[in-house]
Amino acid sequence: MEIGSLPLAAWESFYVIVGSSAAALTGLQFVVIVLGAEAEVVSGATMRAFGTPTIVHFCAALLISAILSAPWSAVAPAAVCLLACGAAGLGYLAGVFRHARKQSGYTPVFEDWLWHFVFPAGAYVALLVAALDLRGGAPAALFVIAGSAMFLLFIGIHNAWDAVTYIALKRKRGKSDQ
Repeated sequence: MEIGSLPLAAWESFYVIVGSSAAALTGLQFVVIVLGAEAEVVSGATMRAFGTPTIVHFCAALLISAILSAPWSAVAPAAVCLLACGAAGLGYLAGVFRHARKQSGYTPVFEDWLWHFVFPAGAYVALLVAALDLRGGAPAALFVIAGSAMFLLFIGIHNAWDAVTYIALKRKRGKSDQ
């Protein structure tokens, strides 16, 4: 199917906004990681399980935006790239899940399992399904892909905020103990 039969040009502003936001928030997450390391409230294993995935979700939103902003001459290559992105995201989550279960620096609560594993898995599965539909020329797939990118962005924002508040409260408690 020719790319011109799908309204990708109409999505350009959307993906510029999502991609730019994801890139900027990735930089801010680096600050969160540094704060956690300086405060010595987060171990490397805990960061690998709960901090690094936030960067990956932001980067996935950026990558989705870049894929759909590229000047493809046909839908199939873009769909294959999105399919790979979804599969890689699910594979990565499986590894992160193992890290989260093994680390002992933080005991996750139900909300953590939702925001760090269930919701991202849903976004990556939706991306996989939409990428398959996109190959068939389903215009609705573009909305699902956009929703997946936005969901990954919101997941990253939630998880970054959660990390900042956790670090800030741990630092405050540490200072009051001295």
